[in-house]
Amino acid sequence: MKLIKLLLFACIAIYSTAALAQQKTERPNVIFILADDMGYGDVGAYGQKLILTPNIDQLAKEGVRFTDFYAGAPVCSPSRCSLLTGLNSGHATIRGNATLTGGVAGKKGKTTVNRTNIKPDDYTIGNLMHDAGYTTSLVGKWHVDGYDTLATPLQHGFDQFKGWLVSYPETYARTYWPEKRYENGQLVTINENANGKRGYYEANMCTDEAIEFLSTQKDSSKPFFLMLNFNNPHSPLDVPDQAIYANKDWPEDMKTYAAMIYYLDKNIAKVKDYLVKSGLSKNTIVFFASDNGPRSEPTKSLTAVSDFFDSNGPLKGHKRDMYEGGIREPFIVWAPYLKNLPKTSSVPGYFADIMPTFAEIAGKELDHKTDGVSIYSSIKGKKPAKDRFLYWEFFELGFEQGVRYGKWKAVVRKNKLELYNLSDDIGEKNDVASLHPDVVKEIQTYLSTARTDSPYWPVSTKGIVVNDTP
Repeated sequence: MKLIKLLLFACIAIYSTAALAQQKTERPNVIFILADDMGYGDVGAYGQKLILTPNIDQLAKEGVRFTDFYAGAPVCSPSRCSLLTGLNSGHATIRGNATLTGGVAGKKGKTTVNRTNIKPDDYTIGNLMHDAGYTTSLVGKWHVDGYDTLATPLQHGFDQFKGWLVSYPETYARTYWPEKRYENGQLVTINENANGKRGYYEANMCTDEAIEFLSTQKDSSKPFFLMLNFNNPHSPLDVPDQAIYANKDWPEDMKTYAAMIYYLDKNIAKVKDYLVKSGLSKNTIVFFASDNGPRSEPTKSLTAVSDFFDSNGPLKGHKRDMYEGGIREPFIVWAPYLKNLPKTSSVPGYFADIMPTFAEIAGKELDHKTDGVSIYSSIKGKKPAKDRFLYWEFFELGFEQGVRYGKWKAVVRKNKLELYNLSDDIGEKNDVASLHPDVVKEIQTYLSTARTDSPYWPVSTKGIVVNDTP
């Protein structure tokens, strides 16, 4: 009888282990890699000629390259808020880097800035994946905490967080050589950078932290979600060295900017190599994007850098612009477990789509409102049955709105609606609103219900130029 019981228990244990393994196989691991201020044209796979991005290009070659994918906003904080919450900038809590009214005042250098932050009831992709049974980790930049020290990833579904926060200036990675790091609720000294030393570059730090997390997941029965948010190539222009561009006959700023992308590309390769060598790549889907357009600040020197490399490619505008150059981004999906994927996809999508996409990948019913739809089928090559509206709004230069609807792009500036046919005018050179009153009317009807008002960015308040660059 004892032998029978032992055999029964053994069978149950084997079945349970197999069931867990099958569950993990059915639900792939997810990694989202985010660059900062990288333009549509900064990547070789999107037309860059001077800066080499062989590893990002290889991701595109082996995966799916989206040609018509957009960030959540033309600047950092609202873009990331959209990515995290699945809400576009007409509904999300954060709609600008700095508020127009209200918010909490804090110091950014010598300047006082008012910000708001992600709220306790904001449901994030961290919450979603955690609720779906994933182990969750975020590495690097968060930038939706404002000046609230309790608005960290740890309060929003991420089991682990190593990075920097606005609310802890000593961790501020804009130096690229931070002396402190926020690690799972504690401030940790980075000895290599203490007392002004330049020993541990922040991009390398992020990569090491990401691989450290991945190394703990190799034998786990649970799938994982890792969000890896680099600062490169956001200003200030700063690198350990100018790498393969040191001897180029270029101005110093150009060599440094190219090297910043070199370090980004090199570190993405390290993550991919680890996934392949560890075997994790067999059941992992990797997303790569940037948070908004190029040129961190509209200064003469950074404009020269952007122009030199044609960082926005064929697009009009830069960061802070509602035109394509401010919001259309490189977007690549690499998933070795998916076979016969299309090389490219022209299906329009944006950051609000990430939450419902993750929900489908994780097999989790999404019971929170989002403004997006799952693009998992688009990754596999299926085209949507009909066009839909994508929406943005922005306030730094006055209330501006943007709409993508099929081949049409509308920009509302100074109470005037401009209309562009992106199928033959990707550079938004010809306003054709007067030629298509039916399309204008349809978009105006959509705009009448596209948003809700915000206490921090009321439309009645005139927009101002905010000197806040992240």
